[in-house]
Amino acid sequence: MNLVRAISLKLISMFLFAIMSTLIRYAAQEFPVGQLVFCRSGFAVLALVLFYAWRGQLRAAIYTKRPFGHVGRGMMSGVSMFLNFSALARLPLVDATALSFASPLFTVALAATILKERVRIFRWSAVIGGFVGVMVMLYPVLNFSNLVNAGMSTALIGAICAVVGALIAAGSTIQTRRLTATESTSSIVFYFSLFSALLAVPTLPFAWTSPTLLQWGALATIGTLGSISHLLQTESYRFAPASVVAPFDYTQLLWVFLLGYFAFGEVPTVYVLIGSGIIVAAGLFVIWRERQLGLRRAREAEGVR
Repeated sequence: MNLVRAISLKLISMFLFAIMSTLIRYAAQEFPVGQLVFCRSGFAVLALVLFYAWRGQLRAAIYTKRPFGHVGRGMMSGVSMFLNFSALARLPLVDATALSFASPLFTVALAATILKERVRIFRWSAVIGGFVGVMVMLYPVLNFSNLVNAGMSTALIGAICAVVGALIAAGSTIQTRRLTATESTSSIVFYFSLFSALLAVPTLPFAWTSPTLLQWGALATIGTLGSISHLLQTESYRFAPASVVAPFDYTQLLWVFLLGYFAFGEVPTVYVLIGSGIIVAAGLFVIWRERQLGLRRAREAEGVR
């Protein structure tokens, strides 16, 4: 265990994810979402191939015992990416990011229904609390009189994309748990990017904007940052337990708050601050509860020995 290295890697990955989201927020004003997904995933595949080839792990990254499992996970991740990018195109940076943090809470609910994991009242309470936080954040855009008179606003469409994207991302997490039984981390990361890129290919003939040289650089940076962030995040869990490292996910909110303010002049509303606070508290409670259960199982195992 190396706590300093684990936390450092996690903090760096969250900072890079925040920069990537900022670039996507900028690029979404110029490019179709399908093109953004393709470039984010395609450049990530290129970066991963070069990285794994340098480390001599390319064969391990490509080898898989469960190709259809990767297809399912890649398709869910790709759809989630489409929705998340659509949310970033329509919402302030911190709003879209905070709503995406509902995904771990959805994962708890899906683990109970799909994986038949035993979820006690404490974690269900956190899920309900997180849902309350989501509703607080959505309150300003859930103006039903305007919906009836003028249809859905851009902000409401973005919020729906963010919440549904978080739900589908939770499904992808469940599939990832299944894959880890037989698949290496490198293959899971590689096929995630590959199938996300392939999912975006059919959209390209219908919506493509030719980038300038500078814009190509921004698109390549998005994909490269995505792959580096993913790898650093994965590496952080090698040096410390998930229950120690996972809470640092929420440092991304601080970075997107600062980047959103300085890059786009965005200031979070009181509803976003309160709602995101509730979501973060619920997520941290789930992490704490998982740690307590893990310690209890370890003590029981020691007792058996």
